[in-house]
Amino acid sequence: MYFQSFYLTCLAHASYMVGSDGIAAVIDPQRDVDIYIEDAKQQGLKIAYVIETHLHADFVSGHRELAERTGATICMSAAAGAKFPHRAVKDGDKIEFGKCVLQFLETPGHTPEGICILVTDRDRGNDPWAVLTGDTLFIGDVGRPDLSADHTPQQLAGMLYDSLHEKLFPLADNVEVFPAHGAGSLCGRSIGNERSSTIGKEKQFNYALQPMTREAFVQMLTSELPDRPGYFSRDAEINREGAEAMKELAPLAALSPDEVAEKIGQRAGGPAATAVILDTRPSADFIASHIPGSVHIALSGQYAAWAGALIGLDREIILVAEDPERLEESRTRLARVGIENIAGYLDGGISAWQRSGRQVAQFAQISAGELRQLLVREPGMQLVDVRRSSEWDAGHIAQAHLAPLNKFAALLGADAGAADKLLPDLEENRPVIVHCQGGYRSAIAASLLERAGFSMVVNVIGGFDAWKLQNFPMETSAPSDAAATNAEHAKT
Repeated sequence: MYFQSFYLTCLAHASYMVGSDGIAAVIDPQRDVDIYIEDAKQQGLKIAYVIETHLHADFVSGHRELAERTGATICMSAAAGAKFPHRAVKDGDKIEFGKCVLQFLETPGHTPEGICILVTDRDRGNDPWAVLTGDTLFIGDVGRPDLSADHTPQQLAGMLYDSLHEKLFPLADNVEVFPAHGAGSLCGRSIGNERSSTIGKEKQFNYALQPMTREAFVQMLTSELPDRPGYFSRDAEINREGAEAMKELAPLAALSPDEVAEKIGQRAGGPAATAVILDTRPSADFIASHIPGSVHIALSGQYAAWAGALIGLDREIILVAEDPERLEESRTRLARVGIENIAGYLDGGISAWQRSGRQVAQFAQISAGELRQLLVREPGMQLVDVRRSSEWDAGHIAQAHLAPLNKFAALLGADAGAADKLLPDLEENRPVIVHCQGGYRSAIAASLLERAGFSMVVNVIGGFDAWKLQNFPMETSAPSDAAATNAEHAKT
């Protein structure tokens, strides 16, 4: 039996192909599906089935395009309410081809329609050797239970407890576990770095699988849930409908500096802004020179996830990149999370903008050592930590204010007072120093602060990692202490 995983690092997303005797099934495909078609061709396989473990909320699936291009049957839970031709599967249903048997387990909890898939290779024996767990069970974690409009997190957490104990716990300890996401995905809280595990290892080391009552599990899983990005519900509905093929997306339009200026409201006597600039260049290039008011999300890292969380799916976007290849990559990665409203790109890049005689902006950057010296001389310096609360709890700079980056989406909205609500104790006319863990998120936050009217934004090179590396002082917090710390700063 052929078994292959495909890992999309930028979305921490794992998909799989299982094949036997010339037939293959693809499980949880990403939106751009050429990789599966090419791999099947190389292996002499025909893709006959496309299986979704649930309606994904953090990315747009390519199930519909893959089925149309291969003639495959899409299989989903009967509870998904899919609005395209598919085979609705229920608990115990099977698909068999060659030496391969795929058996479906209904495992609601992360979502009401979640399923897991037992994989049996008859050459190995009659018992399953692997289980594809979707977002039900991760390595070291389980799926978040707050992605349904029809069920409370407590209801879903209870369902998840039942699914884990009634469907997955009875499996043999040596059954291998292959989830749909890895570390960094927002579908869990603390997913491990490994790509696979076993049922036995997860029973031993996964915090959510330790002995506890159903009530204790529900309480644990629903307390202090991370914020859910606004685009999650939209992506789930796109997947219920089935996304259009990538080839149907309109080509990117080349826009002159004059056209860009008009769309972002910077042309004298022109209309109000209708679009936002998304500058995808490396952070060092953006910090050195960029169009004022641009949103910066570097193409490296979890670019599309942050674009979805901060910009959303509806706002019109103009791309700025360093070359045509990066533009196409930007477009593809945005489409993977459902962002398709791309007005075009700045033809000639930032150099063309400068040649047109228009203004550019830049940020200052300081090292961790320079930040330390500043805080010693001026303890009241405005310092913003844009990491997650869990990172803050593990260690932070005493003078910092916590403002997680995912909350910065408010700065792009129509609320003129959004900055005051997010950062009530910061003054716009004083320098604001921003840091994250390594520098990626702080550069994003700096661009949003500048756009919100903060005139002197400073980025910390290397972030908190650089601070720790030099053994500078830090504090830790209990999980509930972050808000109290910010309140204490506000008093002083």
